[in-house]
Amino acid sequence: MTYKIKKQREIIDRKKVFAELEAIANDPALKSFKRRTAVLNKLKSVLESGRAVIRARFEESNSGQDTVFSNSFLMDQIVRLIHDFATTFEYPLHNPTNEQRMSVVAVGGYGRGDMAPHSDVDILFLFPYKQTAHGEQVVEFILYMLWDLGLKVGHATRSVDDCLRMGKQDITIRTNLLESRFVWGDEETYHLFRTRFIEELVKGSGIEFIEKKLGERDERHTRMGDSRYVVEPNVKDGKGGLRDLHTLFWIGKYLYRVNSPMELVELKVLTRKEARGFLKAQNFLWAVRCWLHYLSDREEDRLTFDMQREIAERLGYTDHAGASGVERFMKHYYLMVKHVGNLTRIFCAALEESHQRRPLIRFPGKLFGTKEIDGFELRNDRLTVESLDVFKKDPIKILRLFLVAHQNGVGIHPETLRWVTQSLKYVDHKLQNDPDANEVFLEILTQRDSPDVALRKMNEAGVLGRFIPDFGRVVAQMQYDMYHTYTVDEHTIRAIGILNQIESGELAEDAPVATRIMGQVISRRVLYVAVLLHDIAKGRGGDHSELGAEVAEKLCPRLGLSPADTEAVAWLVKAHLWMSLTAFKRDLNDPSTIRAFADLVQSQERLRLLLCLTVADIRAVGPNVWNGWKATLLRELYYATDDMLSGGLNADSRDSRVANAQAALRDALKDWPEQDIEDFIERGYPSYWLSFDTDIHVHHAHLTHKARESGADITVDVRIDTEIDATEITVHCTDHPGLFSQIAGAMALCGANVVDAKILTLADGMALDTFFVQDTNGEAFNDSTKLERLRETLEKVISGQIRPSQEIERRQTKDNKHRTAVFKVEPNVIIDNKASRTHTVIEITARDRLGLLYDITRALRDLSMQIASARISTFGERAVDVFYVKDVFGLKIDSRTKFVQVKETLTQAIRND
Repeated sequence: MTYKIKKQREIIDRKKVFAELEAIANDPALKSFKRRTAVLNKLKSVLESGRAVIRARFEESNSGQDTVFSNSFLMDQIVRLIHDFATTFEYPLHNPTNEQRMSVVAVGGYGRGDMAPHSDVDILFLFPYKQTAHGEQVVEFILYMLWDLGLKVGHATRSVDDCLRMGKQDITIRTNLLESRFVWGDEETYHLFRTRFIEELVKGSGIEFIEKKLGERDERHTRMGDSRYVVEPNVKDGKGGLRDLHTLFWIGKYLYRVNSPMELVELKVLTRKEARGFLKAQNFLWAVRCWLHYLSDREEDRLTFDMQREIAERLGYTDHAGASGVERFMKHYYLMVKHVGNLTRIFCAALEESHQRRPLIRFPGKLFGTKEIDGFELRNDRLTVESLDVFKKDPIKILRLFLVAHQNGVGIHPETLRWVTQSLKYVDHKLQNDPDANEVFLEILTQRDSPDVALRKMNEAGVLGRFIPDFGRVVAQMQYDMYHTYTVDEHTIRAIGILNQIESGELAEDAPVATRIMGQVISRRVLYVAVLLHDIAKGRGGDHSELGAEVAEKLCPRLGLSPADTEAVAWLVKAHLWMSLTAFKRDLNDPSTIRAFADLVQSQERLRLLLCLTVADIRAVGPNVWNGWKATLLRELYYATDDMLSGGLNADSRDSRVANAQAALRDALKDWPEQDIEDFIERGYPSYWLSFDTDIHVHHAHLTHKARESGADITVDVRIDTEIDATEITVHCTDHPGLFSQIAGAMALCGANVVDAKILTLADGMALDTFFVQDTNGEAFNDSTKLERLRETLEKVISGQIRPSQEIERRQTKDNKHRTAVFKVEPNVIIDNKASRTHTVIEITARDRLGLLYDITRALRDLSMQIASARISTFGERAVDVFYVKDVFGLKIDSRTKFVQVKETLTQAIRND
């Protein structure tokens, strides 16, 4: 691509610099080594000042295009200066033979002329025949100069025949040669190579080249995560990134011998609008990549969280209502890479029309002749239409295209998808309010077999956001945190797919309750629409659940839902977080928790719908978010609430439930002496019997009996439960103030994350504290070496042999450099006396960090608070820890003064600055 650099001599004046190099060469006082040093210092100065000019221009304009081409221009001049100095002063040849001619050729990104600030300099030293001794000297001089300038140089020395032979064997080498560019030296040698390259390698091999490059692209996408919507995308190699644009450039250059997308317009391969879209996306991605290089001061192509915020500010993205500047920047980024995907599809469609030998994009199935299916043509196992006018005359066919393709298990021809994109203006207010069109859409949404596949194709083509404008507002909408892996639109489509997997039974092992009750759901259509709309109002500011319910109330009638179904969808959207918040943040053994949740849900049908929506929502957040522990909590909440809604839980009083638990223990310990059983039962207060099931009661009975028999002061018991992805740690020792804090400190030192805790004191004054812990991946803490270290550390910390505070503080200083430190989480302490009849509930939100639980529990100890239970949750960088507490007298906190003191003390403890 030819690009005119503005005010080139401000970057580097090659003739002036060479005159200065000539003066150095002719200085009799400078011998060989000193002369080379003087030349090198001059070139370093010139390179540094040229780079400074380019960066200053970039910081002022944010033009990625100007920057990458200016960097290539600067490098051209440096290479030319070194070459000319070598051939004029170091190894002069006045009448070189044919064999001694040499061409310096740029390849790779340097060959394309688009060098980012810290890109490699890839050079081919090209000879008409084999390399000569003189050529070797010149090449060595150039390379050592470039290396001494601190440049990363990729290089090869080859003859024309070598290039053609190796290019024929290796597609990567052929691609490098394809994008080669003459820099300096003997131009005739380069033109000889270029002519032979086209004639001997390129002609007649277009289909083979395209298939290999598209295959490389698919492998790269798989390696990089196969999604455009990863939270820390790779600007160069990620899906929709610069490498995808390079692939289109290579294919266009290989087939059409073009050097610019605009040349493809003249050949009618792309429209002018599409070519401009290519250049716009390329310039944006170049700008982002240049900032990555400048801010990292190295070749860095991953758009990490810290860089996202920094680059958003540099590119001028400011905070708006409902979206921060960094979220607006990333939305623009995702829209751009989505556009690159559209360009890829369009380009491949055009290529296929020009090269009918075989399809370039393959879909499952056999090759058929043309036939008609539901008003569409089926050609080569792909749906198509006669022309663009089909969609203009009957816009509902835009929607029906995706339905028919999905129902028949066939693809959509790329050219047809191109026409769909060009026909989006016909998806207007009239079509949006057409009952038949809405019926088609609902049929797509509620397909029994993978509706997410069809919806994703609609979203990629821009149809989904046009037909549901509220959905269009969340397309490419990201959330700047470490919890949400995908953009809102991608998360929503994945959630619909997961709901469908639950319904089909595919997730019966991971989500058995949701799978079973999905078959009992009466309002199937309500559930699918609710999943579609559950995050529809994100990015608007305010409570997205409340705002989303308002959207549902307006949209559902348009979709053809009855008033009753509309009300149900709106309620589900409003309530879609209630179940997870209750399960993960409240004590499920407290009847007040279940009663409050049952009052919110009100019916068993709503409970079934809410569980299915909650499971789909959480599983669609990202990899490793769903685990057995969360499944267990949701299952417990579901069964307890279902029991209460059916009248079961209310039927049993607190005393009768305690008696039933004790009777179950007696039945399970029939082989024990009766007195031993009664001794254990007498040690447990009523709250103990209501906090665990029979299995744990039996386990505790054996544990305490063994401890008494052995006379052990401290007993640490470990049970790994892979089904719930958690390890149960039980500590039995003499109770004393600050015990929870000590245990939390030991856990922090050993890398065990506490997710749940039950703190109990028996009637004999012994503590029986149960903790459920996980590793950093959200799985059971089950490494035998780490478990043994944890056991030893717990015993030493509880006995006072180790004081964890100093080591934790040392590690916290180091931890401030962790990725979570990028995010600002405003510390928050909520004190609630209504959530539980017997305890004050304290909910604490803070940035997650090493020793956070230790700091909180130490503060609660200093406040003389008794902790009865705790529920610990982490959402990316955000920790939400909930404690059920009483004061030193065993009462709720009811003093206004105490409220203020508790809040201030805990807020100070969780500050992360």
